[in-house]
Amino acid sequence: MKQQTWAMRPVIRHATADDAGRVAELIATAFSGLRVVHYLVPERRERHRVMTANFRILVDHAVEHGEIHLIDDGPAVAVWFPRTAPLPQPADYDRRLAETTGEWADRFRALDALSEANHPAEPYHHLAFLAVHPDRQNEGLGSALLRYHHARLGGVPAYLEASDPRNRDLYARHGYRQGEPFALPDGTLFWPMRRPA
Repeated sequence: MKQQTWAMRPVIRHATADDAGRVAELIATAFSGLRVVHYLVPERRERHRVMTANFRILVDHAVEHGEIHLIDDGPAVAVWFPRTAPLPQPADYDRRLAETTGEWADRFRALDALSEANHPAEPYHHLAFLAVHPDRQNEGLGSALLRYHHARLGGVPAYLEASDPRNRDLYARHGYRQGEPFALPDGTLFWPMRRPA
């Protein structure tokens, strides 16, 4: 039986540029079993490399324009973007996306467009990624990261898109309300979820 480390109040710190590679790798590892990842990169042998490189674009962007909260010994991370003011696109995004995703770039672009179309109109904080290493799941680390940021919201709503029913249920337990789902061309569902101020 796994030790319930959540009861020990994990130490959470703000990640820096020095952590970006490790954070991108962690997200790719944690998300490797998700249906959306298999759709985005159908070639199994290329999947982890491509997803890590793609996540690195967004992690680098979050270092500059968002917040990255990392459990101190590295098994879990949350990547947030405050959308309370106009947020620039990642630097040289189109070129970097094409280089990192290659023949599957159009699948990533389609997901980007669907995601953006479902974002709220009012100011909010966007949880782009909540990732826990597979060896450390079910220890309360994701919940600890959610509580940490929720305590800092200061009356601003939060928003995310869940791509897995299990994750959707976790977010619902933290006060997120489910909106109308949207789907990728292969039928992969995303559930937009908003946590009121």
